[in-house]
Amino acid sequence: MARLFFRRGASAEAAPDAARELAAKARLILGADEETTISISEIACGDPACGGAETVVLVMRPGRRTEAAKLMKPLSTVTDAELAEALQPLFDAASSSIA
Repeated sequence: MARLFFRRGASAEAAPDAARELAAKARLILGADEETTISISEIACGDPACGGAETVVLVMRPGRRTEAAKLMKPLSTVTDAELAEALQPLFDAASSSIA
């Protein structure tokens, strides 16, 4: 299940679709099962490097602590490659806990 949160603003209309798309991609990248919840949020960011918004990906797996990945940019501008790179530490953690 993907939970979606987004801030209001000029990109608010596109945010739900972009968040759903990112959640689906994150699920594929991580090989997440149906019991794993992926939450995509766009939050205000005061750091000039993030362009006013940052994207936060939360991965909630049963029986494990919630894991997070951050991208210092609005969710509508996150590329597949950037998402995969941000999720890499979470993928590594999941594969090492299985072994």
